[in-house]
Amino acid sequence: MLKYSKKDLNVNAESYFIKLFSAHTDRIGDDGAIIDQRVYSNDAFCENVHFKRSWMSLSQIAYKSMLVNISDAIAMNATPQYALLSVAIPSSYTFNELRELHTGFEMAAKKFGIEIIGGDTVSNNKLDISITIISHTHKPLLRSGLRGGDLLAYTGHLGQSARDLRYLLSGGKVHARSKFVQFELRGSFVADATSVLSCGMDISDGLGSDLERLHSLNRVGFQLKKGLDKKIFCSGEEYEMLVGFSPRYRKKLIRLAAKNRTPLTIFAKARRNSYKNCCKAHHF
Repeated sequence: MLKYSKKDLNVNAESYFIKLFSAHTDRIGDDGAIIDQRVYSNDAFCENVHFKRSWMSLSQIAYKSMLVNISDAIAMNATPQYALLSVAIPSSYTFNELRELHTGFEMAAKKFGIEIIGGDTVSNNKLDISITIISHTHKPLLRSGLRGGDLLAYTGHLGQSARDLRYLLSGGKVHARSKFVQFELRGSFVADATSVLSCGMDISDGLGSDLERLHSLNRVGFQLKKGLDKKIFCSGEEYEMLVGFSPRYRKKLIRLAAKNRTPLTIFAKARRNSYKNCCKAHHF
């Protein structure tokens, strides 16, 4: 039986709850669960937790909720094929608002070649969305496999999502192209690079928090480059890729990133030491 002190539970409630299930299966721990060549992934996207209605249009909310879930498939080098939507909708929504929600879901589905095959709808006092993505992969990219001496890198530029969230929380507005509203997924880079990667995952909870997951799973710590800004380290909802790879593949990975027009920052080396996450937990 897993035991935590009250102080630990405040910090590790999410990990504790997940471990209650993962103690009975080895399929939990990656961005999605692999069964044969299928990847099953699910994320919730809840009003007043992940977004406020005043921040984005309903179409933008639906589109982002799909991207958040598709990101898990991309992170595992899987091609998303089907989606199941569960949507809790306020009874006050008009037909026009329902059509706007539908538009956002369908735009994302069309862009990534996904067929929406069902789900559930219920009445609620706020908008909550849960999406299951069913994907196919020939060569899954897992979070496990990182070894001492491997290098770590992230794609894109981190920190923009947290910056724009601060604007929104202070009553400001952000551009429709803000990374908090709509972000780019790195599917082509992942597909090309999987053969030389030791591990990979998407950065959803912040670089610092997702490094903690790699540390726990692979039993390695990290030697970080000096000058890594905490605003970059702790910015959540970036949906960039965090990858590990052997130093012998450094030049090849840089070439693959350039080929796919994907900025790549090498920022750490895996070491056999401890790791302490300095970032605040986002979920609990």
